[in-house]
Amino acid sequence: MRLTTIAQTLESRGITYEYHEEDGCGSLDFLYRGVPYHVWEFRDGDEWGAETNVRQAGKFEDLTGDYEAEIAALLAQWS
Repeated sequence: MRLTTIAQTLESRGITYEYHEEDGCGSLDFLYRGVPYHVWEFRDGDEWGAETNVRQAGKFEDLTGDYEAEIAALLAQWS
């Protein structure tokens, strides 16, 4: 399983999720307060990243670098 840091953050907050993996990339889908969220991991050459709408529910953005820690930190801020 990939995206373990994000999955652990979701679990610690009691948020259920669906996990899928394809071509070595992880994908998480979950609902929070009735709003659907998505984290889709991608690989572009040697660079890994994730597309997500965690920061703004209606807008997807690509994150690279330590994207797992960044997404987990955003989730930890949710009240």
